Amino acid sequence: MPVALITGATAGIGEACARLFASKNYSLILTGRRAERLDALSASLTAEYNVKVFPLCFDVRNKEEVKNALESLPADYQNIDVLINNAGLSQGLDPIHEGSTDDWDVMIDTNIKGLLYVTKQVSGFMVRRGKGHIINLGSIAAKETYANGNVYCATKHAVDSLNQAMRIDLLKHNIKVTGIHPGAVETEFSKVRFHGDEERAAKVYEGFDPLVADDIAETIWFVVSRPAHVTINDLIIMPQAQASATYWNKST
Repeated sequence: MPVALITGATAGIGEACARLFASKNYSLILTGRRAERLDALSASLTAEYNVKVFPLCFDVRNKEEVKNALESLPADYQNIDVLINNAGLSQGLDPIHEGSTDDWDVMIDTNIKGLLYVTKQVSGFMVRRGKGHIINLGSIAAKETYANGNVYCATKHAVDSLNQAMRIDLLKHNIKVTGIHPGAVETEFSKVRFHGDEERAAKVYEGFDPLVADDIAETIWFVVSRPAHVTINDLIIMPQAQASATYWNKST
């Protein structure tokens, strides 16, 4: 069986990817910070799809936790075919002079450094085998900067640049790198951004049909399932009602 490692697998896009890749007969390594959710998802996928699932509970922001967890993988699980760097978040929506430096640290540590910590370990496995596919979850915020998005947009712009750098560095090792950049997806994203304010988060998705996690998972599967000689480097996916980071067709 091919093996996929999915970070941030306990909810949203990560969970949707886990379910879809399990249905495609992949063995899975699922990571997340919420142990109960991780164990429940792993048991559910094993029961429903009869696939092997290896849960790893750690925080991608912690370099030593990442290194120790991934180096502890059994040899057969180190043969990772697909890495989906899904773990990421936004916190706060404030102008730069009012922003929380704690929020900034969380976004930088998760979206950039966490992605790098995981990629360093897994790309080493892939280089050893001479093949692999890395999927990095970006955002429309990687392509455009919008009001009050400052640091979040900067982190996703960094991911966009890293996509290009990884593609160059890993090309000779037959490793594909794809950036997936969604617009508005209704997940826990806005709830996390607004620090648990569900009422404010719900308003983000009013007046139009947003993307859902399955839309992104299906897009990722399309990218991964292309023939070996085909690489999709970069893909932006939006709800029909969204033309850019700031232009919408919403009902009033």
